[in-house]
Amino acid sequence: MTALLPRSEPVAASASSRFLVLCGVLAVVPGMIHVFLPDGGAGVIAGIDLSRDAARTVSMFAWAGATQIAWGGMMLAIGLFHRALVPLALVLLLLEKTLHALSFWVLKPGDHHPPESYAVLVAVPVIALFLALALRRRG
Repeated sequence: MTALLPRSEPVAASASSRFLVLCGVLAVVPGMIHVFLPDGGAGVIAGIDLSRDAARTVSMFAWAGATQIAWGGMMLAIGLFHRALVPLALVLLLLEKTLHALSFWVLKPGDHHPPESYAVLVAVPVIALFLALALRRRG
């Protein structure tokens, strides 16, 4: 995998790179739940009523879980081995979580809020803080 990235000077671990590793773990674990739990966590964790169209809902959770696993793996690789890319990864993570928050609460609000809808409200400012730290460290 390292052959896919250009060579760069080693960058020491920082609070931002460690935070990105934590974010990677926090993406992979729910991704595995969405892919491997029989209901993808839709019913037992998110509390979604699966009495209608359960197969479609579970399939969408598995699709999202696969994306979470891939994105989480990338965050782990960057945080552990390609630290020069930490600011870029944090910008993309901030974009993702901001779009999640907007979707959950503004653009497409619903009457049901899974745990993630509350977690993004905390995650967005925390990610912004670690992004600012990463950018300040570079300057």
